[in-house]
Amino acid sequence: MTLHEWADKLLPLLTYDPEAPLIFSSGLFLFLFAGFAFFYRFMRRAVMLRMIYVTLFSLYFYYKTSGFYFLLLVFVVTSDFLIGRAIARSDRPGVRKALLWLSVAVDIGLLIHFKYTDFFIGIVNDLSGRDFLDFRHIFLPVGISFFVFQSISYTADIYRRRIEPLNCWIDYMFFVSFFPQLVAGPIVRARDFLPQIRQNPLVVTRKMFSTGVFLVVSGLFKKAVISDYISLNFVDRVFDNPLLYSGFENLMGVYGYALQIYCDFSGYSDMAIGIALMLGFRFPKNFDSPYKSATITEFWRRWHISLSSWLKDYLYISLGGNRKGRFRTYVNLMLTMLIGGLWHGAAMRFVLWGALHGGALAVHKWTMNRFPSFRPVGAEMVWWRRLLGVVVTFHVVCLGWILFRASDMETGRQMLGQIFTRFDPALIPQVVSGYGAVLGLMVLGYFLHVLPQRAERWGERLSEAAPLLLKAVAIAVVIWIVMQIKSSEIQPFIYFQF
Repeated sequence: MTLHEWADKLLPLLTYDPEAPLIFSSGLFLFLFAGFAFFYRFMRRAVMLRMIYVTLFSLYFYYKTSGFYFLLLVFVVTSDFLIGRAIARSDRPGVRKALLWLSVAVDIGLLIHFKYTDFFIGIVNDLSGRDFLDFRHIFLPVGISFFVFQSISYTADIYRRRIEPLNCWIDYMFFVSFFPQLVAGPIVRARDFLPQIRQNPLVVTRKMFSTGVFLVVSGLFKKAVISDYISLNFVDRVFDNPLLYSGFENLMGVYGYALQIYCDFSGYSDMAIGIALMLGFRFPKNFDSPYKSATITEFWRRWHISLSSWLKDYLYISLGGNRKGRFRTYVNLMLTMLIGGLWHGAAMRFVLWGALHGGALAVHKWTMNRFPSFRPVGAEMVWWRRLLGVVVTFHVVCLGWILFRASDMETGRQMLGQIFTRFDPALIPQVVSGYGAVLGLMVLGYFLHVLPQRAERWGERLSEAAPLLLKAVAIAVVIWIVMQIKSSEIQPFIYFQF
């Protein structure tokens, strides 16, 4: 092979392609990770070498997803590393608070610039009645919302004296840039992860490795088989033009999106947690069968746990939590979820999505205070109340998903109109026969979702007991299934846009 041919093969590995960002479910990532893991296993006792090696790979991984915006990540890390040390060195409350606000201002300022500039320009233009400002269409670096929140939690915890600042920049760079969770979470807390960084020797037990393999395989199946297939072959079509479909098809489209976003995001989280386990690090659980929730409060304890706990600890409690009376509690819940909605996207429909959830949380808390008999007795709720609660909560969440997924408010209105005015039961057999594979995968997805936790533990034990060859075969089978049904285009994870 000539030098020119070698260059042609290496160039795609060394350059960023905005049309094909590097994601966990791509063949390129699996190839690169295999090479990375081969050398990584020789660094169990070489702490500093291991940290530098992983950090460089993480920066390369981020470069392959967002190009030279990886320098933005380096800037955030360096800024908060220095500010964190300055907060710890000062004993003056005013100075400490000013430094914390400096950290928040820098991080949130960057987030506002890249994520919300066009949104605010649109508001100004709408209020003025003319194009008062020009849209800038700023590129949104992948994962900026995640690593900004993660970095803010570090300086906030130093301010609250919950952790000590790091003395070495590479430690903090390793923490924020660690590639499994870099672009879509989980939002890992410093006090949970930092003690793991310099473990020596690095220990990866058979159970950790087996559980990691199980999580990667199950996450890949959720994302690339269930989520992508029902999205491309049904959900996207319905949301693109609801008026072309019957009420039943629109309802199935909403149910399909509820499953799609769960399988997409929890699939990513499973792969992130699994890859970290195989490398010797533990991440917190990020999803816990959220559609089995009987109340909206329980839903947010099970859905995107790292974000909901972050919003609670660093926003809701900072606003006063439930310490300033019931009315203020409801206001704090609403403000927290409004900001949480805006965090998900720079559009009014995300704000309304947050308002829906904030209002539902406030109503639930008011109901528990007003009618004590509604509270669970002991650890469990009466079975029929729980069943009713699951059905109601799921449909409240699905209503929110319409706002979340629809391209604009008119699309959401059309979908609701079709569901409530053009729901013809006589069309159900025709729809089922026409979309048999899609609806079959939806049934399978929801069935796997409602399985008890012992089924998941059984799968992990089976993975642990299986020989290495069988694990490799299982991975190969899932990859083969993915290759058989995947589209020609890469399907990025939904939360990459946040």
